[in-house]
Amino acid sequence: MTAAEPTRLRVAVALATVYLVWGSTYLAIKIGLDELPPLLLAGVRFTLAGIPMYVWAARRHRRATGERLRPTRIEWRTAVIAGGLLLVGGNGAVTVAEQDIDSGLAALLVASVPLWMALLDRVVFGRRLSSPAVAGLALGFLGVALLVRPDGNGQLLASLLVLGGALAWAWGSLYSRGAALPADPIASTAMQMLGGAGLFLILSAATGEFADVDAAGIGWRSVAAVSYLAVFGSVVGFTAYTWLLRAVPASTVSTYAYVNPVVAVFLGWLVLGERLAAMTLVAAALVVVSVVLIVATRGRTVQPAMSGMRLRSITDPSRAEVSNTSRNTTWRSDTSAEAANEKSPTQPVPHEAVVLPSSSTAPSVSTTR
Repeated sequence: MTAAEPTRLRVAVALATVYLVWGSTYLAIKIGLDELPPLLLAGVRFTLAGIPMYVWAARRHRRATGERLRPTRIEWRTAVIAGGLLLVGGNGAVTVAEQDIDSGLAALLVASVPLWMALLDRVVFGRRLSSPAVAGLALGFLGVALLVRPDGNGQLLASLLVLGGALAWAWGSLYSRGAALPADPIASTAMQMLGGAGLFLILSAATGEFADVDAAGIGWRSVAAVSYLAVFGSVVGFTAYTWLLRAVPASTVSTYAYVNPVVAVFLGWLVLGERLAAMTLVAAALVVVSVVLIVATRGRTVQPAMSGMRLRSITDPSRAEVSNTSRNTTWRSDTSAEAANEKSPTQPVPHEAVVLPSSSTAPSVSTTR
């Protein structure tokens, strides 16, 4: 997706890409796990996505400035920390858990990210939530309780692991808002992917996954799944998402938050024959409605002053302007929707995207979901 004029057709194609691609990543993870261990799968995925994205960012930077892209040590360190929270803590938890739970259930539990972000915004940062947002939190956590109740889901530990991953993703998104990351969301995303990939591969080696892999036994389905996650789930989805942030209102872009889990549940049922119990559908409806309430009212929260830094944003954690007095440096992204940014303090970060110079996201960017 280029910076072309945002016609209705282009917007529709970009939205469909974000909806379908990020909604289908849960299915792709489930298929890839047939022949690949979870940590290695994630490590390979984000290596394959991070390298070309970093090359892309470097070439953009050279064309714009005539100089090489030279992230600082602090930026690399921050990228590794953010990648650890977002990718290893967030996406890694989903990948490990999908060994034991359906892809659709995993997507519904991941949809709790906006709930966690709103709750953390209130508890940690003191932002007051509107009445609809509070109602959304109550409905959302009721839906989550129905999804993970012991008598309704035999894989309770795996479900709790996904919830822990959603919390890690939310915390990583909030952490990255004021973190020292490159202003260019593409460079920031690539660095977080590479940092997370390195951590995944280290953990994979430490847990003995390398020794358990039979390279000759890896079939085309798993190879196709990992390739899809790297190319479409990360690069293509991210590109469409960042183009949309420049082309349409943030309220339109944020609809991915409640469309993606619906797409994931449908694809899991259609392709893998995953069972849809009545209680699961009720819980799914509660979670989706809660996300709608939280995302739709995100502009009604109040953002207090914070010691040591001034935050403006946040449609996209990667698109805030942050002044960090400890470094006397200002980072600012090159995106243009400043007005929309300032109206969305609780905008969620796409679980399949991954970016964040301010902080996904989103929202930060993806790829994640």
